Amino acid sequence: MEATAQEVDAAVRAADQARGALTDRAVRAAFLRTAAERLEAAKDQLVEAADAETALGPVRLTGELARTCYQLRAFADIVDEGAFLDVVINHPDDTATPPIPDLRRYKVPLGVVAVYSASNFPFAFSVAGGDTASALAAGCPVVVKAHPDHPALSELVAKVLRTAAKAHGVPAGVVGLVHGFEAGIALIEHPLVSAAGFTGSVRGGRALFDAAAARPVPIPFHGELGSLNPVLITEAAAAERAEAIGAGLAGSMTLGVGQFCVKPGLVLAPAGASGDRLVKSLTDAVSDTDPGVLLDHRMRDNFLAGVAERAELPEVDSPVTPGAGGEHTVSAGFLTVPAGKLAQEGTYDLLLEECFGPVTVVARYEDEAEAKAVLSRLPGNLTATVHLSTEEAAGQGRGPELLAELTPLAGRVLVNGWPTGVAVAPAQHHGGPYPATTSTSTSVGGTAIERWLRPVVYQGAPEALLPPELRDDNPLGLPRRFNGRLER
Repeated sequence: MEATAQEVDAAVRAADQARGALTDRAVRAAFLRTAAERLEAAKDQLVEAADAETALGPVRLTGELARTCYQLRAFADIVDEGAFLDVVINHPDDTATPPIPDLRRYKVPLGVVAVYSASNFPFAFSVAGGDTASALAAGCPVVVKAHPDHPALSELVAKVLRTAAKAHGVPAGVVGLVHGFEAGIALIEHPLVSAAGFTGSVRGGRALFDAAAARPVPIPFHGELGSLNPVLITEAAAAERAEAIGAGLAGSMTLGVGQFCVKPGLVLAPAGASGDRLVKSLTDAVSDTDPGVLLDHRMRDNFLAGVAERAELPEVDSPVTPGAGGEHTVSAGFLTVPAGKLAQEGTYDLLLEECFGPVTVVARYEDEAEAKAVLSRLPGNLTATVHLSTEEAAGQGRGPELLAELTPLAGRVLVNGWPTGVAVAPAQHHGGPYPATTSTSTSVGGTAIERWLRPVVYQGAPEALLPPELRDDNPLGLPRRFNGRLER
């Protein structure tokens, strides 16, 4: 089933030849909506195939498929609106210093996009996921490198997308699919691939990022790699609602058997009595969590080895021991450690690395300075969360200061919430400083389309030569900025 170099080349060339069929925005929008409709029509077959390969369960998978279809329709709406083209027109102005010539700017698609599927979201971050939806919306064909954990589902979804494409006169090659590690390397190196999107491990993502940069013509690589997703709980917040915070943390860290990219992996909690109440609540809630199945045995082995290595560190306690729940399952748990142990480089650095699965580390801090010292050591993250008291959330005390301290750490900063659950919305940002991602872009939300576009300016071009998007009479009715005025 692994694709040869020749098969990768054929898939990329077929995608490149399909570019012209995506030029019409109306066709792109209709294609995306039809894809959503046909995925919904095939729901039973797709969910059954996904569950057989991932064991994520029909309820979770049905919800994820619904999210995927919503996302396709959301990008169709974005295509219809046209604001993503970012049209800006400046007429000549000889009175300016220096004089301004006739300038007309908009964005054009980059070309074929390589998409690398994720293991933990077989629909939403896979063949028909956000990278594919946003690339097609931008006018870019895709070639998807299927994840080895769900190859049969990947083939089924690709087939649905291709039938949706053909319904609108778009060649089936607009969505290519290849399997295998070597195929993934050949894909990123192919000269007709213009950009790539990736969701996965730091090691795998960094290798592909380096390969993208080492090409004779480097290309943008938008990778989501890994994240600890720190949570800071103030002493006042713990005193006010320790039990609720502990229960909420348990639900977030065990959701999806801890296999979400925004699982809270490090929690800074106070060392006093209120922190003890929080840990007891967390202990009770995690103890009641049933064992679950990880996506494959490699991940299970890594989880068991990772938690064992962490638990063996001096002064690390395990109120609920994470580990093997059965022959194929794992049980959730958490570790505690004095926060001071994490404040300096050394033995405890492992606790500041992501451990994929249902486990988190609760670091108990003695004072604000100790908590701040730990935060200062963290790399980039997808999310950072702070739990504040009612007064702190109203702007009293250190609330504003804590928000400012967390902002450099992550692309999404939460107050009194939990990071698991990434809403598909225009204002969403799912990204963050390295190693969370390799760029400043998002892989979720409307602005994800920007990754697959580049700006072009025409200077002094006669109206007759301009694309319709840039003509004065605006025949397509696009939102634009015309001589400094925003027109809708």
